[in-house]
Amino acid sequence: MVVRRVMGVAPLRLALGMLSAVAVALGVIGATHGRDEHVLLLRVNGVINGVTDGYVARGIRAAEEEGARLIIIELDTPGGLLDATRKITERLLDSPVPVVVYVTPSGARAASAGAFITASATFAVMAPGTNIGAASPVGGGGEDLPETLKSKAFNDAAAEMRSIADLRGRNREKLEAMVTQAISLTAEEALASNVVDFVATDSGELLGKLNGREAVIRPPGGRRITLDTQGLVLRPMDMSLVERFLRFIADPNVSFLLLSLGGLGLMVELLNPGLILPGVVGAILVVLAFLALGNLPVNWAGVVLILLAVVLAVLEFYVAGFGVLGVGAMVSFALGAFLLFYHTGGPSPTMPRIGISLWILTPSVVLLGGGGAWVLSTIVRSRKEAPEEGVSRLVGATGYAVTELAPRGVVQVGSEQWSAVTGTGQSIAAGQGVRVTQVRGAIMLVAPAEAPPAGAVSREPGDHGGERSDPVPGG
Repeated sequence: MVVRRVMGVAPLRLALGMLSAVAVALGVIGATHGRDEHVLLLRVNGVINGVTDGYVARGIRAAEEEGARLIIIELDTPGGLLDATRKITERLLDSPVPVVVYVTPSGARAASAGAFITASATFAVMAPGTNIGAASPVGGGGEDLPETLKSKAFNDAAAEMRSIADLRGRNREKLEAMVTQAISLTAEEALASNVVDFVATDSGELLGKLNGREAVIRPPGGRRITLDTQGLVLRPMDMSLVERFLRFIADPNVSFLLLSLGGLGLMVELLNPGLILPGVVGAILVVLAFLALGNLPVNWAGVVLILLAVVLAVLEFYVAGFGVLGVGAMVSFALGAFLLFYHTGGPSPTMPRIGISLWILTPSVVLLGGGGAWVLSTIVRSRKEAPEEGVSRLVGATGYAVTELAPRGVVQVGSEQWSAVTGTGQSIAAGQGVRVTQVRGAIMLVAPAEAPPAGAVSREPGDHGGERSDPVPGG
């Protein structure tokens, strides 16, 4: 008996020992891999926003923790938010690891915000066929913008660009002119003007030209190191799944669709209480839309107008306004869509012009506006065509409360469910009988009464038992 117990335990101990050894080996391999001689490679594309800033910050932390010799940021951007740009430039200037901003591939640009980021790097490098500087001409026709030059934002941005140029020893006049005069330079012109350090066709040539160069960490007065790039391995660090998702929804077209569809879902839920799914989906989409708009230069008046359109559309179903509120909803939605990214002030020194694509905007306005017009016309027509005796027959009919009326809720009258409110303002419990005292559009005014059998309805004398044929919200 003792022998069998010992023999049964021994294999278990052996297996546990082998698993422990494998775990230790994997840990050693992972630590060795994390500390080997490598270059951390980041790729920054598209509009610069808070997501980009978080990605760059994570990359700098990873490079320091893993002992990377160098950080290379491959850049291609039309510009971005001023706040996010300032944070990224601060991180690059304060990075404990040398940072190379490499504008690549051919055809790429470091425009507006990209010029600030490139200038603040330890080494600024461009590929042939790329450009750096302004995202667009000074004005729509190339004219000067004197008011823009006087603006606080442009003056602050110009001062920041001069400070970056002085810290990195680059041409401050040319860099400042990118802000104040919106100039743009090719790779060769930027090299000749001392805006960038050199031009490289690929990462291999870049590392070769960096070998033996002196880098200053945290200027001014920071420590100086001589780079040894021979044998270094490029290790890419891609955006996380969350960062890619946030970057996707931060697109102006996607954020507009999220806000519009979210508002539509909330409207459906308000018109049909109890469906649950449209309300839940709509609320999630609206929250995601606000999350996305926080990374964009949004005009919040446009957001308010789109949400106001939802409120007006819901009120149209409950108020006998004969289409006035519905027309207001369509006008509010169209104005909100056009104003969502519209700004009356001068252009941003770091942000390119962005907006909703007409291929997204026009169909959305036409479909939602046309659909809304059809629904409203149906409501108005049904109100006009409703025979007076059809309304009068409902007055005096009895039913029961489906939900508590406190004082508003849903009642069952015959085979139909109605939105109802107590005429006296008192509460009526669910299941309690009600009597219709008045009908106002799609709203019933009711009073307490004895509850009839479920599905049945008592009527006043003179009622011929006709049924309503027009659509009823909630029915």
